[in-house]
Amino acid sequence: MRGKLPRLDPSFYRGCAYVFWTHTTDQREKFPLSREFHLSFREILLHACARYQLASPVYCIMPDHIHLFWIGMDLKSDQLKASSFLRKYFGERIRPALWQRQAHDHVVREDERASGRYVDTINYLLANPVRAGLVERWQDYPYLGAMLVGYPDLDRRRQDFNDLFWKLMGEGDA
Repeated sequence: MRGKLPRLDPSFYRGCAYVFWTHTTDQREKFPLSREFHLSFREILLHACARYQLASPVYCIMPDHIHLFWIGMDLKSDQLKASSFLRKYFGERIRPALWQRQAHDHVVREDERASGRYVDTINYLLANPVRAGLVERWQDYPYLGAMLVGYPDLDRRRQDFNDLFWKLMGEGDA
């Protein structure tokens, strides 16, 4: 029996934390990727973001894992609880695909944010379908996007996405 991955103190996942998550299926079992599957994922993601006050500037559903980048929007935000919520409710919809015992995460600390490392993480995540040979350009991959509660038409593929996202988050020149 394998042990758990090391996890930081829960306080690192609360409040206005930036965390890159990878949820992998057990035995790398494949998801039944389709438009309906993607919409089902977005529904659960929307509930997780609303319930735990999170925003996701990017997510990507790969054939056997899901990448999420979450940003806490309030001091009450709790990404550990949100991760458990997502795994439970989305997992119920995708069975027989079961999750690995624990998601992998990387908390993006203040110094990494200041240096722009979180942008590298987002670019890595977007390039995942290209590296896997699923598409030639990440913009052509149908199973990725962003989630900001209250903005159902927010499109990760827009040229001005970053400026718009941060404006909507209250970080830009709103």
